[in-house]
Amino acid sequence: MAGLNPSELQKFQEDGFLVLEGFLSADECVAMQQRIGEIVAKMDVPLHCRTEFSTQEEEQIRAQGSTDYFLSSGDKIRFFFEKGVFDKKGNFLVPPEKSVNKIGHALHAYDPVFRSVTHSPKVQALARSLGLQMPVVVQSMYIFKQPHLGGEVTPHQDATFLYTEPLGRVLGIWLALEDATLENGCLWFIPGSHTSGVSRRMVRAPAGSASGISFLGSEPDRDNSLFVPTPVRRGALVLIHGEVVHKSEQNLSARSRQAYTFHLMDTSGTVWSPENWLQPTAELPFPPLYT
Repeated sequence: MAGLNPSELQKFQEDGFLVLEGFLSADECVAMQQRIGEIVAKMDVPLHCRTEFSTQEEEQIRAQGSTDYFLSSGDKIRFFFEKGVFDKKGNFLVPPEKSVNKIGHALHAYDPVFRSVTHSPKVQALARSLGLQMPVVVQSMYIFKQPHLGGEVTPHQDATFLYTEPLGRVLGIWLALEDATLENGCLWFIPGSHTSGVSRRMVRAPAGSASGISFLGSEPDRDNSLFVPTPVRRGALVLIHGEVVHKSEQNLSARSRQAYTFHLMDTSGTVWSPENWLQPTAELPFPPLYT
């Protein structure tokens, strides 16, 4: 298995992202899409989505339930929904399979199809060619980017949410399971934006505080003209440095833009911030990538 060649490595180091077209076969993409179809068909809608809340106090309880559901999802397979897909009683206003925004954050650990892709020989070879010594998988997400519904993802750096000391130890692997186009919400990057640190951090609020999460710092106003669109074909892999600034627009098209993405951290000489929302648990320590 070949990893990156020297010119690809150099481009990644300069830009903070890299596109590798044709990384997955069509069959590998279909296998993941079919598996997700089975998972969604069996999904239980979480209670905080199904309960009718009328008073402000009840609304706060619902918001807290939603936060708790997110904060405890690191070692589970959980469902996160688009806005406006439920009525007040929690019934679907759209078909359930069209309602899901993403599934997170442990498909890589608990589902055999996603585990085998995550730890595949070609992913391992890619990580080795990047010089990762002891990488672990910290999280995974299946992102649907639903037709007409799939919301925008505002400009951000992944290290905002997955912070390490030193920086530069987190790497995103983004696999296109369908074509990603300008119309259906492809990724956009600011090339070279991965070299000036992190402007904002999301941290777990101390136990017992009202919100569950808080932000340190803020996203600066960035010049929109700096963003470069990155449309890719189904099967492409996009390598995403933890500090590169990226975004995606709303999906206004009639076609979804499904992707499977996961994050690696090189544990060698690295401290995973104890303030990150995502923490390894006794049930699920971060699994080593290399098998």
